[in-house]
Amino acid sequence: MPSKRKGTSVTSEEDEDYRSKRDRNNLAVKRSRVKSKERKMQTQTQVKDLKIKNQVLEEKIKNLTKDLKFLKDLFLAQAQTKAEKLTNEQLRQLLADDDDEKNEPEASTSAG
Repeated sequence: MPSKRKGTSVTSEEDEDYRSKRDRNNLAVKRSRVKSKERKMQTQTQVKDLKIKNQVLEEKIKNLTKDLKFLKDLFLAQAQTKAEKLTNEQLRQLLADDDDEKNEPEASTSAG
């Protein structure tokens, strides 16, 4: 019967080759884990920065919305005041037009 251990005799060269591959793989895994950890930390830092920027922008929106409301109210108040003035002016004009119309038929009959 042939020996079962025939293929088990590993030369020291094969053993060194295997060890070398394992060492390179271990280093690659370490580098990969370090890079992964760095990416995670960068992402967390970026998230923190973006949250801060978001808060600043939200505050800016709040202030601009408040300013817009103030300006709208101011504009509406000014428009209301002008509208009241225009209404009074228009009433005067209408009254003046009524007086002119009363005088016009007389002028047109005497001219006609």
